[in-house]
Amino acid sequence: MKLSTDRREFAKVTLAAAAAVPSSSAPMKPIPPGIKIGVSAGQPSADNMSYLKQLGVTWLSLAPVQQTANAEGFIKQREQWEAAGFKVYNIGSGVGPSGSLHNMPEVTLNLPGRDQKIEEYLNYIRYLGKAGIPYSTYAHMGNGIWSSGRVTSPRGYGARDGDSNSPEWKGNWGGKTYTEPLSHGRVYSEKEIWDNYTYFIKKVAPVAEEAGVRIGIHPDDPPKPMLAGVPRCIFSNFEGYKKAIDIANSPNIGVCFCVGSWLEGGAMTGKDPVEAIKYFAGKKKLFKIHFRNVSAPLPHFTETLIDDGYYDMSKIMQALVDVEFDGIVIPDHIPALGAMPGEAGGTYRPSPGLAYLIGCMHSMLKSAQNHKRRA
Repeated sequence: MKLSTDRREFAKVTLAAAAAVPSSSAPMKPIPPGIKIGVSAGQPSADNMSYLKQLGVTWLSLAPVQQTANAEGFIKQREQWEAAGFKVYNIGSGVGPSGSLHNMPEVTLNLPGRDQKIEEYLNYIRYLGKAGIPYSTYAHMGNGIWSSGRVTSPRGYGARDGDSNSPEWKGNWGGKTYTEPLSHGRVYSEKEIWDNYTYFIKKVAPVAEEAGVRIGIHPDDPPKPMLAGVPRCIFSNFEGYKKAIDIANSPNIGVCFCVGSWLEGGAMTGKDPVEAIKYFAGKKKLFKIHFRNVSAPLPHFTETLIDDGYYDMSKIMQALVDVEFDGIVIPDHIPALGAMPGEAGGTYRPSPGLAYLIGCMHSMLKSAQNHKRRA
């Protein structure tokens, strides 16, 4: 049926009025100024809370539990920690009814179930907004995080190893294992990977804005240009990140800068980590830092304690102070240190590695702050 002239004009006016309605986006959840040295915390048990207080930790990064990954569950999770004097910065590595909402091959590779995964992820962000959580981390790897097992470092602690020439080199995520030569039966093009990212982020950005939640995208781990037929062309290098952030075109979409993953890539990332930090911070896109060092770049890296790798991590802390970073900085993939002789066992066991790293980070922060004051 043909519209009359009056009805056509009415439709035009209605559409114009709708376009003029202000956005219903919520303001981003407020974050107090200053660098926040925090940790990835487990369950809110009395022992766990006591240990974290002993370390001087206030800010926390939490993981969701599938059964309670909804607004009510997140509110309860936040309130439990806040009642003990802690503050929740992040509930990341999303999970929904179908499982992991982090490193989703359905999304990265446009596999069956993509739209279901995206809708679950959008709901996850809405739940965080309703619960007053200011931030969440997202990773976009199509065939998991790759490692070759665990080794004992020259200093004697246990750590993740990443030897890309090892027969044990494989990817893992969400209970799935990926191996070479082709993790998904064929070689994907870079255009496919970019198109799939664009499809995803254009749906995510407006929901993040409506919810008032920041999303920081984690670098590929490791940032190898191609793994088992899947290009890692977006979040494995500086230029890819720049383009991805531009495509999102949202104040709520930024970077979770994992220093360890960046160092695994070495020169392949296209930017020294300090340079990358200064760039993203200058664009107000730097939301979270994973403070981790490695022994060397690919083809073979081993995760290390922060004073035992190839990069001077005090430069990272100084850069964060210089750019007046306001987000959380957490130790990541903590190496396994042995217990002190005579230390009590049981179901709760303090982590010497975490205590060691938190102490180092606080010392670096104070030194960097003093250096800036003197400059």
